[in-house]
Amino acid sequence: MTAERLTPEEIDRRLDLLEDWTVLDGKLQRDFSFDDFVGAFAFMTSVALVAESMGHHPEWFNVYNRVSIHLMTHDAGGLTELDFEFAARVNRLLG
Repeated sequence: MTAERLTPEEIDRRLDLLEDWTVLDGKLQRDFSFDDFVGAFAFMTSVALVAESMGHHPEWFNVYNRVSIHLMTHDAGGLTELDFEFAARVNRLLG
């Protein structure tokens, strides 16, 4: 994966291919809702394994059955291909 910051046009093109993610305050962001806390925590555990395998860790927040993930490559000062690959892998976790 490249750590080069994407242009606004590249970001828009990638967003078109990525279901349910948006850019908010310069970060790739998606909110998730589960039946209960255990479902949310199980999802977070799966995402943690993705993060470790990629060496790329999200900002995320959990309240009971909700999880919010925010992505950006801090070293690049913005969004990179790495963020979009991470988001795509998270989407695949949901089937």
